[in-house]
Amino acid sequence: MPHNHQPILQTRNLSKVFITGMGFAKSRLVAVNRAAFQMGAQGTEIFTIAGESGSGKSTLAKMILGLLEPTEGSITFRGRNVTSIKGRKDRLWFMKEVQPVFQNPFETFSPLNRVDDYFLETAVSFRLIKRRQEAPEYLEKFLELVGLSLHHIQGRYPHELSGGELQRLSIARALMTRPTLLVADEPVSMIDASLRMSVVNLFRELKDKANVNVLYITHDLATAYYISDRIAIMLRGTIVELGPVEKVLDHPLHPYTKILKNSVPEPDPLNRLQPVRLSGIESKEFARAGCKFAGRCPSAMAICETQEPEAVIEDEREVKCHLYSESQGKTTA
Repeated sequence: MPHNHQPILQTRNLSKVFITGMGFAKSRLVAVNRAAFQMGAQGTEIFTIAGESGSGKSTLAKMILGLLEPTEGSITFRGRNVTSIKGRKDRLWFMKEVQPVFQNPFETFSPLNRVDDYFLETAVSFRLIKRRQEAPEYLEKFLELVGLSLHHIQGRYPHELSGGELQRLSIARALMTRPTLLVADEPVSMIDASLRMSVVNLFRELKDKANVNVLYITHDLATAYYISDRIAIMLRGTIVELGPVEKVLDHPLHPYTKILKNSVPEPDPLNRLQPVRLSGIESKEFARAGCKFAGRCPSAMAICETQEPEAVIEDEREVKCHLYSESQGKTTA
């Protein structure tokens, strides 16, 4: 794998704070807390943000897509600061380069429009073709990438296609602008289990054959293990462990990652894509000082109650845990 590339995506100290309530009942929720990671520095990759419901992973994805304004921090894409894009020209450039694939494929396409018309509208609005007559040949290339054809979808409405077909079509639509990054937020969670493998494999093929980077958002560690090059584990807005997927999930360091791993069956080709959800945890963890996991961590120390741990390099990954910061005393820059 090539080394020393400029990162295609980099976040620094990225945070999102929501203020809820009014007056004396007003409260401050830190949905994403100082997220820092980069993608593509060592070549095209699939980088996964994983965590249970309420971890902040979808909020992080929305900030990267420009759908939410960060409270603080920065986002750099292909060397350009895109934290808050101003101007139509820059916005169009970014939307071509960074495309979303959302959770529910039925929300991607209007039920009132034929699917092929939607593709044509995308081609025209992004000026991907000079004349409408060029559309069939242009669309066919991207439909072939996802295992479909224009003949199969022509004249059909979304309800006439399966969820798996629609999700493949939403990926094909995203590929039409020839993006260098796909942001896929829970893209297989609403697809039948029998179809998940084909969609997950499609992302791997796009990385290998089309050099498309994928930021993959999921609650499902089994899928993450199968698809990812690297993974970041989020807990209540904070990335607590980040590194190569085999290191993080086969030999987790953070106590929270260990609990997540133990909730997933051993990797099994026939079962590894079954989604795993933990039971909901009280929202008071968001307001906790120090480590968010201290209230249920079997290794918690006094310092965990008051002081938020910094990122420490340990065994080829970053981990935010006082178990390691106390013994190593070294943090990332």
